[in-house]
Amino acid sequence: MSVAVLLLLGLGLLGAEGRRNRCYFNRTQERCVCYNLSEETVGSIIQCLAATVVEFRGGEVQKYIAFPIRDLDSSAIETLGSLIIQKVIIADVLVPEILLARVLRFFSYTHVKELVFDSCVFQGAGDWHEMDGQSLPILSLSFNNVTSAPLMGNEQAFSSLSTWLETLQELAVTSSHVTSLPCAIGKVFRALHTLDLAQNSLGDGSLTPAFCQGAFPQLQVLSLQHNNLTSYHSVCEGVQLLQGLQDLNLSQNKLMADPSSSCQWPASLRIFNLSHTGLEEVLTPLPPNLEVLDMSHNNLRAMDISLSSLKKLFLSENLLQAVPSIRNYPVLDTLHLDNNSITELPWDEVTLLGRLQDVTAANNPYSCSCSGAGGLQALAATGHLGQGWPQDYTCQSPPGYQGWRVVAVPVSVLWCHRAAVVAPLCVALALLGLAGA
Repeated sequence: MSVAVLLLLGLGLLGAEGRRNRCYFNRTQERCVCYNLSEETVGSIIQCLAATVVEFRGGEVQKYIAFPIRDLDSSAIETLGSLIIQKVIIADVLVPEILLARVLRFFSYTHVKELVFDSCVFQGAGDWHEMDGQSLPILSLSFNNVTSAPLMGNEQAFSSLSTWLETLQELAVTSSHVTSLPCAIGKVFRALHTLDLAQNSLGDGSLTPAFCQGAFPQLQVLSLQHNNLTSYHSVCEGVQLLQGLQDLNLSQNKLMADPSSSCQWPASLRIFNLSHTGLEEVLTPLPPNLEVLDMSHNNLRAMDISLSSLKKLFLSENLLQAVPSIRNYPVLDTLHLDNNSITELPWDEVTLLGRLQDVTAANNPYSCSCSGAGGLQALAATGHLGQGWPQDYTCQSPPGYQGWRVVAVPVSVLWCHRAAVVAPLCVALALLGLAGA
């Protein structure tokens, strides 16, 4: 097997001491992992020919920087074309960009759809001119915990890769200290529908330049989880040109309400994650056509807004003292209220809650009065009270029932709803009296 093919498959050569330098194939998972593959043990790579996922972990490839890599002959091209590998993972490797630039074009002979770099260091600068006009089958590209030169100033490399990058559908750059994305780079990714930028250092002022006019025109899913975002208004302004955006994740940012915000979110937005953002109140305006809203793990004490299109609402791990009025969400089918400060489910809401498909309200300090215990038992009887019932529903009060499971509290319809029973009885007696007269 030629050195070019070997580099293409793994970029994992010349092992480190203390680990076996060979490949291991898991037939059940169709996954092959190669540790510190060296020229001496390259024969074990034959095991990977039956894998759909190949991972190369560790090694030193910089020794091959000066090695001449020629165009592949017909037999090498045939070998690459016969492989069933769909995903290649390269981990714990120092990657010279000049070598990567010379090898990447050979992926065009494979069926690899996903390429992942994990905990890698990209060193130097590559000459990407050989990639001009070159297309690749790779549709998903991921970088996790990588170190490289700043994106600013590397526009030429993206220009040479544009024929491939403009067909890429998924891109993830996570845990890599990214502080900004140049506008010109976003314009290259014309078919990208998913962008994951979680666990970076993006600030409020970095979004508007990154998502400028013409950047990421097909983007539907955007994760900005765990960055340095604080201004709800600035985030809204930063993404408002993404008119096809459907799913936005802002979780694990410390968001604060702005004094006044007139920014309008993209009307296309359907899924919005604001969990773990330290919110003490519901930020407004919310996207008008939301179907899924996650505001769990915050400090909300009330949820008093209306969203006519909302289907799923997640409010677990807050400070809510009452159930949000279901009338504000006419098409809601899922409501999670676990770990709040709710003491009872009002009877006028129980019937509405019973129409939902999935309701959870475990680990709240329930008052097991008639309405407290009765409402939960009635809701459970509908079969729509989800995970946690009955073991995670216990009484906090009154003292006589403290520590009881709600399901075990005796609830008498005659005792708890005397008005509902006595009124019809009085009417019946009155009618009988009239008939006798």
